[in-house]
Amino acid sequence: MSQIREQNKAPEKELSETEIRNLSDAEFQTLAIRMLNDLRENFNREIGSIKMEMEAIKKNQSEIKDTIMEMKTILHGINCRLNEAEDPTSDVEDKVAENTEPGQQKEKRIQKIEESLRGFWDNIKHINIRIIGVPEGEEREQGIENLSEEIMRENFPNLVKEIDIQAQKAQRVPNKISPKKPTPRHIIIKMQKVKDKERILKAAREKQLVTDKGAPIRLSADFSTETLQARRDWQEIFQVMKSIDLQPRLLYPARLSFRIEGQIRIFPDNKKLKEFITTK
Repeated sequence: MSQIREQNKAPEKELSETEIRNLSDAEFQTLAIRMLNDLRENFNREIGSIKMEMEAIKKNQSEIKDTIMEMKTILHGINCRLNEAEDPTSDVEDKVAENTEPGQQKEKRIQKIEESLRGFWDNIKHINIRIIGVPEGEEREQGIENLSEEIMRENFPNLVKEIDIQAQKAQRVPNKISPKKPTPRHIIIKMQKVKDKERILKAAREKQLVTDKGAPIRLSADFSTETLQARRDWQEIFQVMKSIDLQPRLLYPARLSFRIEGQIRIFPDNKKLKEFITTK
């Protein structure tokens, strides 16, 4: 029993295999119980730490949701006040004319809030890849994460050897199937790193034809609804610039760049582009 008592006094010292074999049954049982208690305490500490981290994550998610709701409330309130101000009578028109400056400031505030909300969603989606055209139900047998990884292996076998293609999360969007839309819902996969997402999309552009079990599909970046519309708004101008060899490019999230007079110009929206053109 002297060995086990010494072990109890100095728990940080581990017994060698020879010392353990020399213990009596009672000493060995005592040692085993103590080690199991230590394991249980360590396990409980780990569980406690995980619970604290989960609570912190939930708190952050709750704060983000609260911020979004607050911004939506502000937008709704401003829009309501603007609608109430739209009266066709001449008296109201006179008041609007007298308060042109405050109205402009209000419009700028609305635009700033909308841009902040759009930027917030684009930051969340920046690490995502959108897969378009995969038939519904194909993920039932293997899981949607495994399906997305198989698509990467089928199309980019060399790239798969260099980067981690395992998705943090994958899901169909929207959550429910709409009978009004015969096309399959898109798959959103959240990558481990933005750099990996960009390399995959670059490889998809170079390959041109991306497939799922031989059937053509598409890969694209994931954008907020507002940003997606802003990118579409550039398309006509983009094609015109391409036809006259201005080397246009659509930059993230919805900026247009092109080369003119030996310089690369970048514009965040049509308004800035029009201002540039009118001053030339």
